Amino acid sequence: MIEIPAELAASQAKYNGEAGRAFIAALPSRAEEFLDRWGLRVTGPSMHGVASLVLPVVAARDGVPGALKLQLLDEETAGEPVALRAWAGDGAVRLLAHDPGTGTMLLERAGGTPPGFAGGTPTQAGGSGGAGRHLSRVADAREAVGILADLLARLVAVPAPPGLRRLGDIAARMVARTPAAAARLADPDEAALLRDCAAAVREVMGEPGDRLLHWDLHYDNVLAAEREPWLAIDPKPLSGDPGFELLPALTNRWDPDPAEIRWRFDLLTERLGLDRARARAWTLGRVLQNGLWEVADGAPALDPDQVSIARNLLARHP
Repeated sequence: MIEIPAELAASQAKYNGEAGRAFIAALPSRAEEFLDRWGLRVTGPSMHGVASLVLPVVAARDGVPGALKLQLLDEETAGEPVALRAWAGDGAVRLLAHDPGTGTMLLERAGGTPPGFAGGTPTQAGGSGGAGRHLSRVADAREAVGILADLLARLVAVPAPPGLRRLGDIAARMVARTPAAAARLADPDEAALLRDCAAAVREVMGEPGDRLLHWDLHYDNVLAAEREPWLAIDPKPLSGDPGFELLPALTNRWDPDPAEIRWRFDLLTERLGLDRARARAWTLGRVLQNGLWEVADGAPALDPDQVSIARNLLARHP
């Protein structure tokens, strides 16, 4: 029997309602179906993120380790196999098998202990499973930023395949929603900040870009591996400008020092070869996106860390 974590069931019910509950109810039989179909044997306890169940497995035929990822098929997850095929293992885990009807995937299993590992018990949620270590466990935060920047530069070098969600469409919807969302914020300064972020996006949305974006490359979605030192997992891909990728590297392993925010932003734009003004505008776009989600969820205020980043970027010149 496959164990379904209570946290996964709760998050599916919260975010996906009846569809999420149906997904959870079907998970045990779906797992058994794909273990049998792809000739896999479970080798350890199930793991999970907010939206998926991951089973560490080996192929019964040749003993190759992998990770069976079961998830609800939706707008975000539908693009994941498309992106993994496009990257073909260059900086990201390899896709070994995929079922289009359910979104179920068999992935390369990342594993290994990186230099600079800070110790502690390994955790493993997200897209690849196994004994890998997250980049967030590297003790030196600046070293971790540099690793993520180099990996991100490789990923966004790939043109986006056809059929992915487009940043231009997302940007247009965000800008249209901003006036109503700003009116719901209690703090007039935060409402003005949200409008300033939308104004920055409006200036660049006519050229939204065509690179393959991971969209969620934070430090817990980068795992140490044996084939490469580090591999990205769990993309939520978009076609767009790489500047839209930078915010997670600024907010995760948060340091409120304005000088550190500037250092991270400068390093990321340099390693990715980005125009700083455009990268700043698209980073403000990510702040806008998160702010709109917070307001839609009933939050009375914006995330203070992201407010700090936005104000820092708005105060800077190219």
